[in-house]
Amino acid sequence: MSKVIKCIVEYNDKGYLIYLENYPGAYVRGKTKKEALKKIPDEIKSYSLWAFGESKKYNLSIEILEEMKSDLQINDADSDILFGSEGCPLSEGEYLDLRSLVLKSANDFKILYDSFPDKDFTNKVPHNTFYGKVPLTANEILVHTNNVTSYYLGEIGVQVNNNPNIYKNRVNGLKSIETLPDFLKNEVFKGSYNELWSLKKVMRRFIWHDRIHAKSMYRMGISVWGKDIISNPYYF
Repeated sequence: MSKVIKCIVEYNDKGYLIYLENYPGAYVRGKTKKEALKKIPDEIKSYSLWAFGESKKYNLSIEILEEMKSDLQINDADSDILFGSEGCPLSEGEYLDLRSLVLKSANDFKILYDSFPDKDFTNKVPHNTFYGKVPLTANEILVHTNNVTSYYLGEIGVQVNNNPNIYKNRVNGLKSIETLPDFLKNEVFKGSYNELWSLKKVMRRFIWHDRIHAKSMYRMGISVWGKDIISNPYYF
């Protein structure tokens, strides 16, 4: 059985960030394009188990839809791309599918976080990125991941106050979106730093951002407490 993986590429001389468009929020990174592309089968495997409970093996073929050179710190997962498909209206079915994944991701992030015996311990070395100090402990990672909710939604004109419970926060955010007339039109907004945003991009970014920090938190957790203690709802 074969499957086409549709890719969106952001790159510069620091590295490559490749999104798998037909797997919302899935991504791979590498210092070179070749290195990043080699990681796609593993990302598809873990994402498919997480999202669909699917463990089928496919013969994968790669289709690159867009490539964009970026001035951002791609090596630190700094990204601002709006996919071509993210400026088109959403069907109700497409929105509900994305909604389900966005909420599942928030819930699974909380499951992973809750499995940490000590949420203030870390063995990670402090360092800085474009957004400041990298969160190191489970508590810091949760707070950072959760706090983008109000930021992302604010970029499409939806004002919310963050709830400290990541799942409840995500639910409340989506409910706020759904009160807006014609939200399925998926209007494109110019947000901070002239970045373009849409509802579809926001939902993809939620899943992507969750995966980045869940993977970091999981790796730190198993290095300290082991796989028998730390939950792996994302199938990393």
